[in-house]
Amino acid sequence: MITISDTASDKIKEMLAEEGGPELFLRIGVKEGGCSGFSYGMGFDDEQQAGDKALDMEGLKVVVDEDSIKYLNGLVIDFKESAMGGGFTIENPNASATCGCGSSFRTASDAGKPAAAGEC
Repeated sequence: MITISDTASDKIKEMLAEEGGPELFLRIGVKEGGCSGFSYGMGFDDEQQAGDKALDMEGLKVVVDEDSIKYLNGLVIDFKESAMGGGFTIENPNASATCGCGSSFRTASDAGKPAAAGEC
């Protein structure tokens, strides 16, 4: 379903340790908006909701809400270091178009709800 590279997993675990709280987990989701129609959400949470799907990825708990699952099947999350720092990258095989900033997408069957011009 979702793949998180070893590099990204190590970085997420490091960030979780800095945040503290053994009940924290990574939540990944999709919401309408962004310049292409949908935008990714990725952050820490400590409350699971009804309908959430929990995944154990080599000791990393990842939770996805039921509405987002259909957009995230096959998703690959990586972490890249560069001279300017580092950041997470997302490759989504379901995306038929993405925006220049890489945080917004649409699928062939669902355009979502793009944000107003200039908002990414």
